Amino acid sequence: MNNAVITTVVEQLTTLPDDLQRQVLEFVQTLRASVRRGVSGKQLLRFAGFIPLDDLRLMRQAIETGCGQVDLNER
Repeated sequence: MNNAVITTVVEQLTTLPDDLQRQVLEFVQTLRASVRRGVSGKQLLRFAGFIPLDDLRLMRQAIETGCGQVDLNER
């Protein structure tokens, strides 16, 4: 975390009117929501080989036959 950046942002923010401060807050919340969450692929490698081959074949078949189709009535 860069405290100098945070300090500068706060200093600048205090000079803005309330409505613009709210816009900044909404923007920051949008940025936080866009940050990717999850785990690295390295951490998932320990699960490799756990899905039986027959299940993988069924999954592949479902993906190949079902992809590209959109159900506009689905909610």
